[in-house]
Amino acid sequence: MKLVIGNKNYSSWSLRPWMLLSTFEVEFEEVQESLRQEGLTERLSQYSPTARVPVLIDESVTVWDSLAICEYVSEKYLMGKGWPQDQALRAEARAVSAEMHAGFMGLRSELPMNCRATRKVTLSAAAKRDIARVDDIWSKRMSSGLGPWLFGDFSIADCFYAPVISRFQTYGISLSEAAGQYQSFFGEHDVLNRWIESAKQETEIIPEDEAGE
Repeated sequence: MKLVIGNKNYSSWSLRPWMLLSTFEVEFEEVQESLRQEGLTERLSQYSPTARVPVLIDESVTVWDSLAICEYVSEKYLMGKGWPQDQALRAEARAVSAEMHAGFMGLRSELPMNCRATRKVTLSAAAKRDIARVDDIWSKRMSSGLGPWLFGDFSIADCFYAPVISRFQTYGISLSEAAGQYQSFFGEHDVLNRWIESAKQETEIIPEDEAGE
């Protein structure tokens, strides 16, 4: 099984399935492609029809969306353990994952993932609303008493918020006490730190993914 990813310093989408596979110790081959614009579509088209990363290739099966990859891995390799076992918690975990998957455009555009950097940015109202919403999700989940992860045990939901942990560290975003508790705990996670350390070793700079001062 292969997972095609982009630059670890910049590719938040790639981090999510990589995090799931690595945390659950599912064996896979990591294939990395640069996200530089030169020849990007041609290079990524060899893996999927969307010419985007991440892409999972498992023998005759190709999956080219980060959430779909995580669903596939959970079903085939984890006996469904990628999601909470409780039905109500599973529904909520899927909802907050889908919310991150499809939304938070202000946060995405103004706080691009950049593991190597320490930056300051001037936030728009949209980005501030997104940050407040993330804070609210994390705070409510930490207040549930299930912790230390969002839904008790590590799940796909945590994978989908892993890039936000990195983003908030990069740009020095202040959080409420409860949300900060989750950020601090996740920030010590060995698997996340393996990704970040690898990202810091990369030297390629993609200007359109650099933000702030």
